[in-house]
Amino acid sequence: MSNNYIIRWNWLRFMYVFTFIVAGGGGLAMLVLPELFKSIFHWPVNEPVIFGTYGCMLVTYGTMAILGVKYPLKFLPILLFHLCYKSVWFIAVIIPLLVTGKFPSYAISLCIIFLLTITGDLIAIPFPYVFSKILE
Repeated sequence: MSNNYIIRWNWLRFMYVFTFIVAGGGGLAMLVLPELFKSIFHWPVNEPVIFGTYGCMLVTYGTMAILGVKYPLKFLPILLFHLCYKSVWFIAVIIPLLVTGKFPSYAISLCIIFLLTITGDLIAIPFPYVFSKILE
């Protein structure tokens, strides 16, 4: 197997910066200014433990993404996790809501952010490299 993989370094770094800004900034806003965050995105009032847990998770992604800018290949699991959980979210949560006609309008902004992230991850992740490392 050849070791000549196409790695889109700029895309990788862009996705880490995007994660830092969107996930890190969004998570920080969820933790520091939860009511403002909910009012901007028209989210319903949630149970604070789950909302806070998700905020902490986003801050953690954002923080780890800073390291991904410096070491893009070593932090690929962050982008792979994004790709997987956001794709599963669309399949398990959004599609059933659309099919049943119960899709809430406040989810539109989250869907847009998730679609941008999924698209960017699909472009940035060097899948031949990832699969070659799994098979080693």
